[in-house]
Amino acid sequence: MNAHAVPVVLAGARGHGRWHLANIRRLADEGLVRLAGICELGPLTDEELAGLGTVPEQSPDLGELLDRTGAEIVVVCTPIHTHGELGAVVAARGAHLLLEKPPTPSAAAFDRLARDVAAAGIACQIGFQSLGSAAVDAIREQVAAGAIGAVRGIGAAGAWVRDEAYWRRAPWGGHRSLGGRDVVDGVLTNPLAHAVATALRIEGSDRAEQIASVDVELYRANDIAADDTSCARIRTTAGGEITAAVTLCAERDGEPYVVVHGDAGRLTLWYKADRVDLERPGLPTLTSRYGRTDLLANLVAHLREGAPLLVPLERTGAFTRLVETVRTAPEPAELPCGAWTVAEGPRGPRRVIPGIDALTDEGARRLALYSELGAPWARYPAPPPHDT
Repeated sequence: MNAHAVPVVLAGARGHGRWHLANIRRLADEGLVRLAGICELGPLTDEELAGLGTVPEQSPDLGELLDRTGAEIVVVCTPIHTHGELGAVVAARGAHLLLEKPPTPSAAAFDRLARDVAAAGIACQIGFQSLGSAAVDAIREQVAAGAIGAVRGIGAAGAWVRDEAYWRRAPWGGHRSLGGRDVVDGVLTNPLAHAVATALRIEGSDRAEQIASVDVELYRANDIAADDTSCARIRTTAGGEITAAVTLCAERDGEPYVVVHGDAGRLTLWYKADRVDLERPGLPTLTSRYGRTDLLANLVAHLREGAPLLVPLERTGAFTRLVETVRTAPEPAELPCGAWTVAEGPRGPRRVIPGIDALTDEGARRLALYSELGAPWARYPAPPPHDT
């Protein structure tokens, strides 16, 4: 065992937490961290712990586990509505925090967490993995150098396939609230949250005070409370505009992307692949690929070497403005039966909105909301023109 490895506790090791468990195993093999404890409602089995070497402590009580292990970092990958309270537990014990996105389900909870983090003097990194990509800074540098001329706006699109069982993956899945607590598990705020967060970082307006306004259209084809097909327009205090169109009712699974529109070309970031396409009239498309820094490794480097955090809590304030807008918006509009069909997938039935894949692309291309694109099921009135 590496004596210099940073002791880590993982809170939430099942579901998406399996990704974090595998990542901790990888970083432990590199000697960077060691898994000191796991906080889960039920202990992990020997099979789930395979390859981790020394068996970590396990407990359903995070505070007790931190007292027992003295862990320096806690990775929290638990239901959205528990993020704030578990963050407070971590802060109270002076441990540092890697918190899965979205950081909190409301602006008020975000402010409370920010106060807890500041009072404890701990580091808090938010798990927007796409923001660890070197492609983000590369695009900002190309824009600043005039590669695509003056920026007209940024579009984001994501069209994913999710079966009906996805919404039953956990008791809180597909809920706006549960037991009187905010959850906000919609397509914009959770599964395709990276699309908006990445666009905000590229635009350079990722702090709460940099957002002038947020408009959303929320729809659902599935029998859930939250939105599964939505769009948003975010205007920044710097005069920028971001329009996102996303769905979990796609005809085919697609790669999400962010596109920066300039008056002399465009830059498209396929953020899961860390690939950037530069397109300019009359010239061949230039494709570049970039590396990515793991956010837990970056947090360790921050603590040991003073490296700047890639996704500190305060730089997710703008995204939380979107979460708050979704939280306080009217209930998602239920799409009529004629607007969607049922397809059979490998894991069961799923609801599909015909034509939605093309609509998400068109929204990102034209910087337009679904209602502005003439989608027959879009019942939102088009917002008034924005004076510039």
